[in-house]
Amino acid sequence: LTGPHLVALPFSDHCSLLAEDDDSANNLLDQAVRLAQQKCVRYLELRTGANDVLKKRTDFAENNLYTCWTTPLDSDPGIIWSRLSKPVRNKIRKSHRLGVRIRFAQRREEMLEYYRLHLRTRTKKHGMPTQPQQYFLDLWDTFAASGNLQLLLADHEGITIAGSVLITSGTTARFLYGASDERYLELAPNDLLTWQAITWCCSNGLQTLVHGRTARVNKGLMQFNRNWATIEKPLPYFYYPCVAGLASTSEDSLKYHLLTSCWKRLPLQVAGPLGGYFYKHLG
Repeated sequence: LTGPHLVALPFSDHCSLLAEDDDSANNLLDQAVRLAQQKCVRYLELRTGANDVLKKRTDFAENNLYTCWTTPLDSDPGIIWSRLSKPVRNKIRKSHRLGVRIRFAQRREEMLEYYRLHLRTRTKKHGMPTQPQQYFLDLWDTFAASGNLQLLLADHEGITIAGSVLITSGTTARFLYGASDERYLELAPNDLLTWQAITWCCSNGLQTLVHGRTARVNKGLMQFNRNWATIEKPLPYFYYPCVAGLASTSEDSLKYHLLTSCWKRLPLQVAGPLGGYFYKHLG
């Protein structure tokens, strides 16, 4: 659907260029360009983030639509608490006071609870196709038993109103996905979820929490991430021979608004199966 192209790495926000020195990096890039030419693809997309070698090359075009965020952690969650913005601390207290409670999923079936929230959020809020339900079950089956995947769910009066999927590797944790029922956002479940994830990471010896990428035009999400004692870094992508593809489409463009507006109109029972088909073309 999106035409032939090469991406490093598909379905990821960030994939660094792995090379010991500049000469090795340039050799690797030369081979990637040759492969793109041999395959006759429309474009080659490298999601490396800031990279001096790529920046100096004239055959690659740089696109700066995204920012990435990390929170340095501490063994004492109180240290992190003191760094949070006052509005965030107030929302965390408010959420707990209003009866929102966080649980860590213990059963595979609980991933289906998260999927229902994820489908609603992706469809009705973002207007984007959703990963297949089986994908989330596969995530659970692959990583939950080892403890490398944590599913946090926020409940209020017996209703699951928000959730986050957290995955760990070494001393780093990463928010993979987050979703919430917009009817309960006044209860600030996302703030309490994020704080519980941070305290869990601190208690388990993790050193860095990666919040993922944010489109720079998304002012609301940009501000939300800034409130969490984060380090903000630009996340440029590089393209050969020119900037192209869905990841290079700005969220404030007419094309983006047309596509997302159409998808938001779909009933959830249609958007789910249809999203599973379309999502594989969005990598």
